[in-house]
Amino acid sequence: MAMELWTAATPNGWKVNIMVEELIELGIEVSEFKVRSINLQNGEQFSEEFTSHNLNQKIPVLIDGETSVMESCAILQYLGEKYPSTLLPSGNKRWEALQWLYWQAANVGPIFGNKLSYTRYMEDVPIEAKAHPLERFGKEGLRLANVLDRKLEGRDYICGEKISVADIAIYPWMRGWKWSKIILVDCKNVMAWIDRVRARPAVERGLSYGMPKDEIDQWSEERKKETAASGAIIASNEALKTDV
Repeated sequence: MAMELWTAATPNGWKVNIMVEELIELGIEVSEFKVRSINLQNGEQFSEEFTSHNLNQKIPVLIDGETSVMESCAILQYLGEKYPSTLLPSGNKRWEALQWLYWQAANVGPIFGNKLSYTRYMEDVPIEAKAHPLERFGKEGLRLANVLDRKLEGRDYICGEKISVADIAIYPWMRGWKWSKIILVDCKNVMAWIDRVRARPAVERGLSYGMPKDEIDQWSEERKKETAASGAIIASNEALKTDV
């Protein structure tokens, strides 16, 4: 039975795409794999069908037979354990990779995501109301980037010479620094790492799911407007639900 990934073109969605492609790049025979695009703007993540597999109603969700796995970092670990490889190392390296995987989930995603929302998606909110969160999330985002910069000193990837689930989880958020306007140019190790990860063929393929090749790194104006419109809906307090 084929595994199914229900996802969308967001940082959390790209993680799993890249993970699958990196496994394939290592020569691992991944089970037949189907990708289903979830239209977030139309609220497909709130459908009964989606909710039956992911009660939290967020993309992505991986469906593997009778097993449904929500949360992108949990999916990376699931795939890393299902298909053993250097992407989820053994021994002490395993715990090094896992702690940075969870660092992304607890820190980078929420901070970069909130900065992005206030920067791009809340145009109707008065600037004076956004001033504090913009400063707070901007500064914390830069602090996190500097944490990663120190970690990358003298190494190609977060855990050393080889890419791991840690890089795969963090990269999709850091690569969008211009979109979230967290200026990383002084984080030289991070900037070099972003280029190094982006140059990998598997990453190229993972980022291209549902995306024209010429828009992988530079979105068209139309796509920017569509993304901003979709983000505005998701970020709006009016769209917030208090039940499932």
